[in-house]
Amino acid sequence: MRVLVLGAGFAGLELTTRLSAEFGDDADVILIDESEAFIFGFSKLDVMFGHSPASGVRHPYRDIVKPGLRFVQSTIRSIDPAARRVVTDAGAFDADILVVALGADLDPAATPGLVAGGHEFYTVAGAFALRGVLDAFEGGRVVVGVTSAPFKCPPAPSETALMMHDFLTKRGLRERSTISLAIPLGVPIPPSPAASAALLVAFEERGIDWYPDRAVRETNPARKVAVLSDGTELPYDLFLGIPRHRVPAVVEESGMTDDGWIPVDSLTLETAFPGVYAVGDVTSVGTPKAGVFSEGQAAVVADRIAAVIRGTAASATYGGNGMCYLAFGNDEVARVDVTFLKGQAPFGGYEEPSRTLAADKVEFEASRIRRWFGA
Repeated sequence: MRVLVLGAGFAGLELTTRLSAEFGDDADVILIDESEAFIFGFSKLDVMFGHSPASGVRHPYRDIVKPGLRFVQSTIRSIDPAARRVVTDAGAFDADILVVALGADLDPAATPGLVAGGHEFYTVAGAFALRGVLDAFEGGRVVVGVTSAPFKCPPAPSETALMMHDFLTKRGLRERSTISLAIPLGVPIPPSPAASAALLVAFEERGIDWYPDRAVRETNPARKVAVLSDGTELPYDLFLGIPRHRVPAVVEESGMTDDGWIPVDSLTLETAFPGVYAVGDVTSVGTPKAGVFSEGQAAVVADRIAAVIRGTAASATYGGNGMCYLAFGNDEVARVDVTFLKGQAPFGGYEEPSRTLAADKVEFEASRIRRWFGA
């Protein structure tokens, strides 16, 4: 039974690792991604602010050597979910079970002026290019702005503002600079009131101006202002933007989407097409677009696929729980645990920032690399 997985992010790597571990050489799993390497989302900020070299955060897919698993680096040109057939630059692939885990694409051009008048840091290329931009920055008005919701890794804009404060402080540029943060949400992290409260205190302590419930509607490169959704104008010398998110074009063209994303059963991650699952940021499952939630969904789908291969009843269901680390700067990290259940308000816990949690975050990364890329 052939399992075809599209996308080698958190979800694709976790799912294929589990199937390989259970079935070994008896597995017939193909993992397709157009990229040559995996990069953690939070690693982009580490490179951007000079904490890590770009070469140190890339994990090449060629290093994956697992029984029953084949990685194919290629661009996906079409998806036929009814036939479970995928056409790529490397040829066509037919599947008994198809899993779509292609994430969310970014569309900087959707926000007028962003490409010409600002910098986005949510793509690998954008974040890595900002390393040189920040090296040359001599201080001034910094605006961190989100252009729309939903967006991946909800804590990242707040983390960026806090890390910018540290960056400017260490360079002796903070007193001649301002930092503003605009987000189309009422609080920094709506599912976690405790984390949001801690962030608002951190913003006040560091003199970071906070503009809630406002997205960046456009940037004006000639006037050097960011225009918010309520008409407020924020002058800037450096604009760091989170672009509009959308499903990859090849997914939209497949006919699988509804209201912009792939709808799935919130418990099983099954789509409307038999034998086809979707996991992670590409779905409208109702959890944040973040790697740990994708990983949790992938674990459920792997268990359900394994049951099909064994010929037993599938019983695994998704519980909607996940956690994320939240960098507060000064080498301290907090942790947020949240559970999302259909029809209920999110609930969870919050651990205050500490260097112990910063070490936990390092081990979280290392443990995934060992699991996903180890033999």
